[in-house]
Amino acid sequence: MARLLEGKPVADKIKEELKRQIGSLKKKPVLASIQAGDNAGSAAYVKSQQKTAQNLGIEYQLHNLNQGINEAELIKFIQKLNSDNTINGIIIQMPLPSQIDYKKISQFIAPEKDAEGMHPANIGKIVFGKANILPCTPAAVMELIKETGVDLYGKEVVVVGHSEIVGKPLSLLLLEKFATVTVCHIGTSKAGKLEEHVRKAEILIVAVGKASLIKGDWIKEGAIVIDVGINRLGDKIVGDVEFEAAEKRAAWITPVPGGVGPLTVTMLMRNLVEAAKLQ
Repeated sequence: MARLLEGKPVADKIKEELKRQIGSLKKKPVLASIQAGDNAGSAAYVKSQQKTAQNLGIEYQLHNLNQGINEAELIKFIQKLNSDNTINGIIIQMPLPSQIDYKKISQFIAPEKDAEGMHPANIGKIVFGKANILPCTPAAVMELIKETGVDLYGKEVVVVGHSEIVGKPLSLLLLEKFATVTVCHIGTSKAGKLEEHVRKAEILIVAVGKASLIKGDWIKEGAIVIDVGINRLGDKIVGDVEFEAAEKRAAWITPVPGGVGPLTVTMLMRNLVEAAKLQ
C-alpha cells in the first residue's frame, strides 16, 4: 500500500523558510494580481493566494478589471505595473475573457516580475539550468519528488501531458536532474502506446485533466505517482489516475485533492520572494 504524498506538510516547511527570507528583506514584498471579469474558479484561487500572502507577510494587491477590456488596454496596464518600483511580482488570473490571448499578453510582463515563471525568458533559463523563477506547478511536483528522498539520477520518469504550463517545463527540470524522461501526449495515446510507457515508469507524473485516464493496474510496483489532474465527477474531485487501484501498487502517491494543489500557491509566493531578492 502506497504512502500518501501530501502537499500541505511540504508547503508548511517551505512557508517557514519564506517567512525567514521575507524578514531579512528591507521591505514587504508586493504581489500585483490582475483579474479580468468574474469567474468562480478564479475567485477561489485568488482567495487562496490572498490568505497565503497575508500569512507570510506579503502585500497582495488585487486589480479587478472590466470583462470587456481589450488586449491593448491590458498591455498598457501591465506596463504600468512593470514600471512601478513598489511592485515585485505580477500574476494574471485565468481564465481571461475570450477576446484576450494569454500567451500574447503574458509576454508583456517584465521577466523579473513574472511571479508565475511563464515568461519565455524564464522558461528559456530552465533549458540552461539557470532559472531562479520556475513555473508554479512543475516546481510543486519537483518539491514532492524531493520529499520522497528518491535520487532522480537515471530514473525512468514518464510525464503524461505536454502542456506549456506543466509537461514541457517539468520535463526540462527533470532532465536537469539527469532523469531519463519520456513525455506522453495525445499522439502516444492514439498510437496505442500510453499503457506501454506508463508501465515502465519508476516515477509517473500525470497532468492531463481526464478522470481515470491512467488505469491503476498499469502502475509499476513501487513507483512514485504524482497526479496533477483535477476533475469533477458529480460531487467528487478526482485526479487523472485510478487512485484506489494505483495505491495498491505504488510506493508513494499524491491524493487529489490535497497533493500538488496546496503547494502551487506556495511556489507562487516563493517566486515572488525570489523576484524581490533579484530586484
